[in-house]
Amino acid sequence: MKYIVILGDGWADYPDENGQTPLSLANKPNIDMIARKSVCGLTKTVPDGMKPGSDVANMAVMGYDPAKYYTGRSPLEAASMGIELGPDDVTYRCNLVTLSGSGDYADLTMKDYSAGEIDTKTAAELIDVLVRSGIVPKGCELHAGVSYRHCLVRRGGRTGALLTPPHDISGKPVKDYLPKGEYADELLDFQDKSRFVLVRTDLNTSRILRGKNPATSCWLWGEGTRPSFTPFEKLHGLKGAVISAVDLVKGIGIVAGMDSIDVEGACGTINTNFAGKAAAALEAIKTHDYVYIHMEAPDECGHQGDKAGKIKSIELIDSLVVGPIYEEMTRRGERFKLLITPDHPTPLSLRTHVSDPVPFVMYDSGKEVNGIETYNEGLVKTTRVYYPSGVDMFEAFIKV
Repeated sequence: MKYIVILGDGWADYPDENGQTPLSLANKPNIDMIARKSVCGLTKTVPDGMKPGSDVANMAVMGYDPAKYYTGRSPLEAASMGIELGPDDVTYRCNLVTLSGSGDYADLTMKDYSAGEIDTKTAAELIDVLVRSGIVPKGCELHAGVSYRHCLVRRGGRTGALLTPPHDISGKPVKDYLPKGEYADELLDFQDKSRFVLVRTDLNTSRILRGKNPATSCWLWGEGTRPSFTPFEKLHGLKGAVISAVDLVKGIGIVAGMDSIDVEGACGTINTNFAGKAAAALEAIKTHDYVYIHMEAPDECGHQGDKAGKIKSIELIDSLVVGPIYEEMTRRGERFKLLITPDHPTPLSLRTHVSDPVPFVMYDSGKEVNGIETYNEGLVKTTRVYYPSGVDMFEAFIKV
């Protein structure tokens, strides 16, 4: 038996004024065809009392109980970046963001949590400028990641900072979301000083001239400490691989002892190499029992309030990932299972994550059933199939 998870990050949504969602509006013939002969339903991937982040949600879909294994978001990203952490080290996600306005830091507004989806090369050069400027807090290290996503590591520190994800406050004044708790003054001082370093760079001047949002500040969030997972193969008896463009999901796979497979042109946006991810998955499943394919594009569009982009990303996943994988796995003749699901909803109306249950499609090539006519949030409710946790859904998925 082979197991393939196709995860469209954040593609679940709330109905618009016409009762439609991106999933119901998207032209997705392959997913709908599979849904007609699959078990379809809902599952709650985010445990009660935990914030609805892609970290805990993806962990749950991979079969790891966040209540047991979660130690924060940023250390998972640090693992993907190859950063070695000690037991007393503390990490923070460091976004490059675009703040608008002037005056004191508290008077600014979160214009863009991704600095215009800044490219990795430019971002790395800006992180290097920040490191060489000497503003990084004493005892800390700043490491470059992918696009706008970077990591600050405090060697031998304490947890307890109260920090807000920047994508939760798009378009809002930052004054009510500044760092609080442990090291609050030091973290805010770094964020504030970063804008004066960044504004002087030719790289940002060039972005402005090209009509792109400049990276005007660092923004810290996602505090955590070194995680420790039971290896995936030991826990589930399956050799696994992860395919993702974002450090978070790659990091979960690495910490779980899974193989992380890089795909040329994979970038975590709607411009990612969808076809390349499908091809990599089909190759990986030859030597692995389980492959987890993560696509960030719907989530990014949800955070940006981009309805057309979210619909388009679903359609691209359907045509370039779901269709080719289903057809090739069917041609090979070996029994396989597909799990098609988001990790959490990212409603366009809110532009951030929520904890609502998500709709899934669970296909078994050796046990086709009567499913639903088309895959969307409304129709899956009619099946009355419900798993109270993502881990429960995972266990049902890998059960032969």
